[in-house]
Amino acid sequence: MDITHRDLTHGIAANRGQFVQFLLQVFFVGALVGMTRTVLPVLSESDFGLAAGAFTTLASFVVIFGVIKATLNLLAGRFSDRYGRKRVLIAGWLFAIPVPFLLLIADSWGWVLLATVFLGINQGLAWSMALNSKLDLTHAHQRGLVNGANEFAGYGGVAVAGYLAAIAAEQLGAREGLFWFGLAVIILALALALWMARDTLPWAHAQQKASGNGNAPARRSGLGFFLHATWGNRSLLAINQAGLVEKFTDTIIWLFVPILLVARGADLVTTGFLVGIYGVVWGAGQLITGPASDKLGRRGLITWGMWLCGAGIIAIVLTHSAWAWAVALAVTGVGMAMLYPTLGAAVADHCEPVERAGILGVYRFWRDFGYAVGALALGLVATLTGGIEAGFWFVGLSMALSGLWVALGLAPRGQDD
Repeated sequence: MDITHRDLTHGIAANRGQFVQFLLQVFFVGALVGMTRTVLPVLSESDFGLAAGAFTTLASFVVIFGVIKATLNLLAGRFSDRYGRKRVLIAGWLFAIPVPFLLLIADSWGWVLLATVFLGINQGLAWSMALNSKLDLTHAHQRGLVNGANEFAGYGGVAVAGYLAAIAAEQLGAREGLFWFGLAVIILALALALWMARDTLPWAHAQQKASGNGNAPARRSGLGFFLHATWGNRSLLAINQAGLVEKFTDTIIWLFVPILLVARGADLVTTGFLVGIYGVVWGAGQLITGPASDKLGRRGLITWGMWLCGAGIIAIVLTHSAWAWAVALAVTGVGMAMLYPTLGAAVADHCEPVERAGILGVYRFWRDFGYAVGALALGLVATLTGGIEAGFWFVGLSMALSGLWVALGLAPRGQDD
């Protein structure tokens, strides 16, 4: 049956069933990447054949993940405008299928890198569509709440999976644990995408028609659209650089924090629990900070969130006990909760509804390209200094400077230059 704009109602309450479906989708996307966060760095040498002290090689899987995911973020919005949100979501889960099998047979780091390619494709397509679909269904004044709920579900999945995967790795072995956990996640998510999710592109078209801005703006394409979405005004530029730099925090927690904690006496399960604190606080906090940004504004939450993250990362390397690491990781999680959904909502403030998926795709390209930039930088810093500790200071300083850029460069909503 054809859907007309008159048949569609926007808002979370009016679309609660589909809203929950897409929250589940992003939870599963987060769980699939979360299962690698504690296990792979710590067991890279013992189970996957990586030489001790090979910091740049260790960082390679995060570099590949960042480049692939960033590129797919860039393309996902444009694909979904042409083919529909649901088809792109399903494609993301189909690309995930090889991941657990490749990790199961992995006897060298090269197999892990190949699995990471498919993982990056899944993350770029499926996470993008889970977020865009929720934005399509809801009102403009709910953007902060939508982004907060989306990131709560996604990074809740990351935190839960990181802890459960560490337990599975200890009980079954690294490869077997990752295989069974990952396969279960993919089967559940793909089944829901096929039989429960609806395509939300008609809601986006109806939103554009009702926005009061007339019909769709003149359509940009290719390089022109990319440049417009990257630095079309000073606010978009400030948002994009902050998105890139904040991934330095997530990268160091993915790459070096598990290694640091184990080197200082924590076991694998304790490390998974401690890193999980960061994810849980980040995820749950966004249920507060997302809607708060709709009322308080975006700039202050982003700026102070960047600064708080930098302070938390430096505190991790300065401390040597589980309780101190727990506090530092919780502080870092609070900072991420402040800045992360607010950056996504700020992007939506500065674009037309019909261009939103594409512009969010460009923002998410720069944001997730931060994984690659951050991993390369951390690998280089560790190689030059002979250890991982200097990387924590590098991330802390980068977050401080990026937060200052946001404070000076991000205009209030509706005040683009």
